[in-house]
Amino acid sequence: MTSSSSTPSLGSLVRERRFFRYWLSRVIGSVATQMLMVAMAWHMYELTASAWDLGLVGLVQFMPALLLTLLAGHAADRWPRGRIIVSCLLMQAVVAAVLLQTTRTEALNREVILGLSLVLGAIRAFQMPASQALLPALVPVPLLPRAMAFNSAGLQAATLGGPALGGFVFVLGVDVVYGLCLLLILVACAALMHLSLPRTATGREPMTLGTVLAGVRFVWHNKLLLGSFSLDLFAVLLGGATALLPIYAKDILQVGPWGLGLLRAAPAAGALIVSLVLTRWPLQRRVGRWLLVSVGLFGVSMAVFALSTVFWLSLLALMFSGAFDMVSVVVRQTLAQLETPDAMRGRVSAVNTIFIGASNQLGEFESGATAAWFGPVGAALLGGLGTVVVALLWARWFPSLARRDRMSGLG
Repeated sequence: MTSSSSTPSLGSLVRERRFFRYWLSRVIGSVATQMLMVAMAWHMYELTASAWDLGLVGLVQFMPALLLTLLAGHAADRWPRGRIIVSCLLMQAVVAAVLLQTTRTEALNREVILGLSLVLGAIRAFQMPASQALLPALVPVPLLPRAMAFNSAGLQAATLGGPALGGFVFVLGVDVVYGLCLLLILVACAALMHLSLPRTATGREPMTLGTVLAGVRFVWHNKLLLGSFSLDLFAVLLGGATALLPIYAKDILQVGPWGLGLLRAAPAAGALIVSLVLTRWPLQRRVGRWLLVSVGLFGVSMAVFALSTVFWLSLLALMFSGAFDMVSVVVRQTLAQLETPDAMRGRVSAVNTIFIGASNQLGEFESGATAAWFGPVGAALLGGLGTVVVALLWARWFPSLARRDRMSGLG
């Protein structure tokens, strides 16, 4: 990780006010989302005590992403991306309000949680492509690597603080968690509504099958993007163990909801540290190698977590997994923005969102299903080792990715 005299300073990023207003809205909204996920996961496990149902929450969140994200990407290239994001935040507020009301009236059950998870998945399908595609319009191109790292730092801080805050507030009652989530989402929405955002969507192509699938074709023919997107898909699909954390917290480590909040936050702690480092010292050389090595070390960290029965060691392993994952996130997302014209960013971001959704939500289902067959330890261990194998295979199958030197592709 080296800096260059040709790279704009961190102070240049600080002076981009529109970027910081957008960043603040994303961070506050992400805190609320993370709290919501912790509360819903713990609530589901309390209601059913079923690893299968925990995995099912991830599956129903992924289904709308699979069905709607390509349409959402076309929408992000056709209509103002800021308005799409605000609309998604308002819908999230409705979900939080329903959770609050059904909890207070004791009407919340397995079916309600699954139904609201489905709604959240649909909201996410539209929010993520618009958010990813909007960011490059808020900063000059030379500042993009720093902006991507700083944006990731904020989101990881939210991922760190959200679960921990949710765990602490949980002792006051799960309805208090849902109420606080509702308040934070409304604050995030208000911050973005009062921000003058650029009208970045320049395309006005009619919505046809060809235009909707244009992002898929673009990624398929760009082997660099295809390799980096699919690497993340299979690595997190195998190595992610988010759905198993309630089981580890309750049955293996025996640390309760407070410990679950810390386990959920631990990867974000490592990711936050690395994203801050990358904000100060952006990667300049051998970015493809950094990407592949970091994914392999992510798998090693998850294998250590799988075998650990000591709380502090489990936290440490998850912190390292988040640190290594953040390197791959910043490299992958920066390459995606630099390799894609603005008129296509919504649709290419939609393809990336599908890969991310598959690796996270579908990965949660995979973890829950394999845990039901092999137990949580066996499932997490096989996933971590499988991730190492994926990194080795991708280094061979995508040589252009392994050889990529600079973010810009120059030199």
